[in-house]
Amino acid sequence: MGNKPSTQPPMKMPLKDRLLLSLAGLHSLARRPDGTVNRRLLSLLDPYVAANPKPVLGVCTSDFTIDSSRNLSVRVFVPSDPSIEGKLIPVIVYFHGGGFSLYSPSSEPYDTLCRRISREISAIVVSVNYRLAPEHKYPAAYDDCTDVLRFLDSEGTRSIDALSNLELDFGNCFLAGDSAGGNIVHHVARRWAASTQNWKKIKLAGAMLLQPFFGGEERTESEIRLNKAPIITADKCDWAWKTFLPEDANRNHEAAHVFDSIKVGIEEAFPPALVVVGGFDPLHDWQIRYYEALKEKGKQVRLVEYPDAFHAFYVFPKFSDTPKLMEEIDGFVQANRSI
Repeated sequence: MGNKPSTQPPMKMPLKDRLLLSLAGLHSLARRPDGTVNRRLLSLLDPYVAANPKPVLGVCTSDFTIDSSRNLSVRVFVPSDPSIEGKLIPVIVYFHGGGFSLYSPSSEPYDTLCRRISREISAIVVSVNYRLAPEHKYPAAYDDCTDVLRFLDSEGTRSIDALSNLELDFGNCFLAGDSAGGNIVHHVARRWAASTQNWKKIKLAGAMLLQPFFGGEERTESEIRLNKAPIITADKCDWAWKTFLPEDANRNHEAAHVFDSIKVGIEEAFPPALVVVGGFDPLHDWQIRYYEALKEKGKQVRLVEYPDAFHAFYVFPKFSDTPKLMEEIDGFVQANRSI
């Protein structure tokens, strides 16, 4: 008999990051069985990083409110490299993960991640603070993220001091997101592609989905085998879908189970996609199914797989595959920009 496949990834990361990985599970304490979130407890478990207009690790940050009535805002990351002045700078609109119910652009893991992307890709990163479930269910997150794209399309950046004097390349705009944010990337990209004639200057040059959160009622092999994986499990994913989807919906709802709608037909203008998967991610099989669905419809899509990677590995800077991912993101942006 052969050896059974491992259910735990090798920890190619320093002790500090391994400790942070073990502490990441504490966020589950804020999730109540009834599908609500203990926001007070979560605030203690989710370190906040303030925006700083002065360079920190080569990047300046600022927060900007787009719609105060629904607390819709963005955190903008601008490389402090003076060589970008006078050049067209790529724009990456980022949607954070967290099962639609956790985190924000000011959460330490996402501030660190977006800061790194901005610095290493020499891009403006606009990280969206969308409304969270269960207080705001489907389609609130999709609506908020689409509205941020509309804001950028309507000259809204002129009112953001950090961007007012920069040449932003909206003709080569990229969407990026991880986990639930990767799911949002798919749905926002489809909304954009369905009405390209209604956009003034935003043209999506690419969609980057980092371990996107898709699902369905069936249990996949990876969900069953990796039921004790770091960060997420099938049960945690079920809880997240329960908080986000409409009350009478199951996990075959089109928000989660996107494959049928792709097979029916996907917009011609849907942008080139980068799909990143990890060998120790319970969502692995759903992500591969997504990649295959796009490929079968003739879409330009690149699959990048890290066999030793667990879900959300990219928020751990010292994990061995994180620098490789930064290179993939940079290569994807450069390959799909039309100058």
